[in-house]
Amino acid sequence: MKRIVSIGECMGELSETGVPGQLSMGFAGDTLNTAWYLRRRLPVDWTVDYVTAVGTDGLSNRMVDFLNGEGIGTDHIRRLSDKTIGLYYIELKDGERSFAYWRSDSAAKQLARDVEKLELALTGASIAYWSGITLAILAPADRITLIDALRGFSARGGKVIFDSNLRPRLWESPDDMREWITRAASIADLCLPSHEDEASWFGDIDAEATARRYQRAGAGRVAVKNGAGEISLLDADGQLIVVPVEPAAEVVDTTAAGDSFNAGFIAEELAGGTMVKAARAGAALAGRVIGARGALVRQATGA
Repeated sequence: MKRIVSIGECMGELSETGVPGQLSMGFAGDTLNTAWYLRRRLPVDWTVDYVTAVGTDGLSNRMVDFLNGEGIGTDHIRRLSDKTIGLYYIELKDGERSFAYWRSDSAAKQLARDVEKLELALTGASIAYWSGITLAILAPADRITLIDALRGFSARGGKVIFDSNLRPRLWESPDDMREWITRAASIADLCLPSHEDEASWFGDIDAEATARRYQRAGAGRVAVKNGAGEISLLDADGQLIVVPVEPAAEVVDTTAAGDSFNAGFIAEELAGGTMVKAARAGAALAGRVIGARGALVRQATGA
């Protein structure tokens, strides 16, 4: 079945409009961003579903309505009457962003609490996509539940794609982050890390070191993003391929650069492209996304 399940947290996004004193309100989150771009890059015979947990309040309802309106499936979103979604605020300086979060008790922290619903969400999918942020927001017992569910999904022939997306502030400690990220990589058919973050927290001397560390952990293939730099690909045979990247025409906001790259990469591979073509497609999409404000940039996709 042509179906992708993206697992994680979607939050309310408050961002600057460029007009002093004005903010815009939207919805975003790393795995949701990738799902949104995938929906626009894939043919209509592909289904893109989102798996998370939200409340039953007005803001949660508005988020679910937004996803439905964007063509993203919501049938496997848990509804919790005593919770709501998280919020975050983006502040920009010279195209780089910083964030303030309100998510300490968000509903998404319980997305893996119901094992039966999680297994049902994965049933019939061909690809499961998730990230280190998905893992970080969960309690340790729920992390194990999700990893076990994805391991079973992989054993049944599903493809697991993982973006490490390191966010140390979400973890109990850097050591815990490194341990869980490595455990998650062990069940991945494809890992999509970013070298700058990996170098900071794993000590990798270059992108090749990042790629080979993930493959040693058990990942089938690895594509290492490196900001505006070249992309390092490690195929299933351990062959390293370095792909140059065309510089973006203008950098306005780097929000969702990696998330959109992942979507472009995955969509190109599903269309039959090689890893090299997929890397170029991902870089091209990300280059358009960072030329505008916000996480979800319609003009980047031609919509």
